[in-house]
Amino acid sequence: MVATAAQMKELDRQAIEECGVPSLDLMECAAQCVADAVEELLDRENDARSGIIGGATFPVVLMGGGGGDTPEARQEAERERQKLQAILNEKQWDKTPWVGVLCGPGNNGGDGVAAARLLMEKGYRVRAFLVGDRTKMTPDERAMEEKLQKAGGVLENFCPEDSAQVTWIMECDCLVDALFGVGLSRPVEGDFLCAVRLMQDAPSFRRVVSCDIPSGLHADTGEVLGEAVRAGVTATFTCAKPGHYLGDGPEYTGELRVYGIGVPNKLLFGRENAGRFPVETMDSCMDLPRRKPNSHKGDYGKLFLLAGSEGYTGAPVLAASAAVRGGAGLVFLGVPREIYPIVAVKCSSAMPFPLPERYGEILEKARSCDAALMGPGLGRAPKTEKLVRALLEDLKMPVVLDADGINALAGHMDILDGRRALTVLTPHDGEFARLTGTALPIRNRLEAARSFAKEHRCILVLKGHRTITAGPDGRAWINTTGNPGMAKGGSGDVLAGLIASFLGQRQLERWCGGPAELVAAAVYFHGLAGDRAAERLGEYGMTPDDLLACLPEVLKERER
Repeated sequence: MVATAAQMKELDRQAIEECGVPSLDLMECAAQCVADAVEELLDRENDARSGIIGGATFPVVLMGGGGGDTPEARQEAERERQKLQAILNEKQWDKTPWVGVLCGPGNNGGDGVAAARLLMEKGYRVRAFLVGDRTKMTPDERAMEEKLQKAGGVLENFCPEDSAQVTWIMECDCLVDALFGVGLSRPVEGDFLCAVRLMQDAPSFRRVVSCDIPSGLHADTGEVLGEAVRAGVTATFTCAKPGHYLGDGPEYTGELRVYGIGVPNKLLFGRENAGRFPVETMDSCMDLPRRKPNSHKGDYGKLFLLAGSEGYTGAPVLAASAAVRGGAGLVFLGVPREIYPIVAVKCSSAMPFPLPERYGEILEKARSCDAALMGPGLGRAPKTEKLVRALLEDLKMPVVLDADGINALAGHMDILDGRRALTVLTPHDGEFARLTGTALPIRNRLEAARSFAKEHRCILVLKGHRTITAGPDGRAWINTTGNPGMAKGGSGDVLAGLIASFLGQRQLERWCGGPAELVAAAVYFHGLAGDRAAERLGEYGMTPDDLLACLPEVLKERER
């Protein structure tokens, strides 16, 4: 379950105002989750830290230059040097872990203030710092500051010009990022930017735990708003946020942990709230049904593939092979006559044939099948694009459009809108931009995909890091499998073939929540096969053929 910033704001409001959950209880629970994450991280990193001796993290500061050449200036510089050296010496003999908590003036900062108190009670050496205007503190954060003071702590004002304070922060074993919550929508600046940079510049063996989302990261898009904290662990509350998965989010989020903090289940799962959170992560998948002993190839779908052109003989073979590997009973691969001899040699499980000259014969062949895939390696010849559009109008079965099959639709969206049968489009961002006129980069990929799928009553698979599958009913899935080793020509052909294979096996729809979820499952398995190939061969050397080789393995593991 994934919730946007606006959804989380409304969810918290309902929990507090309508369900009577005290806001301080939610904050206390969130703080406990952050404290637990810090404690676990420090325990895990203890061995790594124990072999490192504290040193001059900021040599420029310790040099104390720039104070002038007068005796008074030299004395002041020496006093400053001694003060900083004392901090470094203290860190060397103090075996208690140091934790610095940097808090903003909002409720996310309140989580940090409460976490500082809880960590103090656990025996850690903790200092909490308020970044920003103290007059803007929320009532809940002020309440948590009072509890911190009663426990013997202080919420200090953050002062980036104070070299002793900066040095102490940089010597911490763990930093807690509680600057901003999910509502940030503009670039980080001022003292907040200084605090973000402090957490960015911490030596690699130190760790940052972010509250809810790393500060500087847009919660809905994963866009870095100027600069952002790179967290080792992000402790998020109630639901994951799209920004944890999309854009640069995964790089900055680190290890994501989703904690319940007391929001009533009826607000999340109650019947009256069905469909309230239409976005999910595809980080696990459905089981595949065992095949009946008395079944035959006709029970598992007939596929029609229109693919290939001169110079692009690999794409149709990869797509057809993926369709067979995905379980399709019969795969008919129509290719241009001039490349048929090459494709026929490469295909052993699928059945390639040269495309007839007459459109009626092609249509008859396609109509005899249960699903169609058009586009891999097809080229952009006007005659070819006209063929794609004609078949799209005349076929009453599920059709998957990939690559040049998608390009053939540019300027002809009325054909897509006029279809009553299921259509699946699998563009990458560039193809999506050409199709829709959207500027690159796409700022909000999730909303762009959902809006397109709803407007055109189709399933859209927006490929890329964290591929998004969006259905016509507004539901969407963010895929969590896959790796950069799949960023090679041919990987998309494998995906298109697998999607078509699943759609052709009608019985699979009964094992999930409809065709959109079935398509999302195909995306998940495709990425999982890529992860398996990367484990064995590495991201540099793996190929789309290796995806095909690993696909049966990952599918077998999901058979009931």
